[in-house]
Amino acid sequence: MKNTESAEPVSTENTNLQEATFGAGCFWCVEAIFEELKGVKSVVAGYAGGEIKNPTYREVSSGTTGHAEVTHIAFDPSVVSYNELLTVLWHTHNPTTKNRQGADVGPQYRSVIFYHNEEQKKIAEQSLKETDASDLWEDPIVTEIEPLSNYSKAENYHQNYYENNPNAGYCTVVIAPKLKKFRKEFSDMLKDSKK
Repeated sequence: MKNTESAEPVSTENTNLQEATFGAGCFWCVEAIFEELKGVKSVVAGYAGGEIKNPTYREVSSGTTGHAEVTHIAFDPSVVSYNELLTVLWHTHNPTTKNRQGADVGPQYRSVIFYHNEEQKKIAEQSLKETDASDLWEDPIVTEIEPLSNYSKAENYHQNYYENNPNAGYCTVVIAPKLKKFRKEFSDMLKDSKK
């Protein structure tokens, strides 16, 4: 179940849902992956960490606002933990390249974990440390960990982009192969409809 009608973040008030916000390159890729995880209730493409409120895609794309393209995730921690979300994050983008993912270059594509509270900060720092010490990536991880600031939802045409545009060039060349690898590696964590 995803929040497709308004593409607004699902309210976590008066629910057991929690929130996570990650930047890992183009938000279309990150959104497509996290939408398929069990326990994830919504994934919304947006911008965070910059110096102005409610920037446009054009402003963020200039690389001058300080924002990162992010996905804002509402999840049920009784089904998928924050630590498990981080494990997926480390495996589905390259956290060792500063301000780039593949051909997408600029600070808006940086690897960043925006924490919502001190507990998330501690979990993220520990997860980064453990992942950096593992043999998952040969180079050092450069992912930033910072408090969530200036989050805003991206324009509607960015929401559910892969689902709505599966035959677009970027989707077939970049997102589809990434999704195929993810589905194979994390098959036990996929929603039933995605298996």
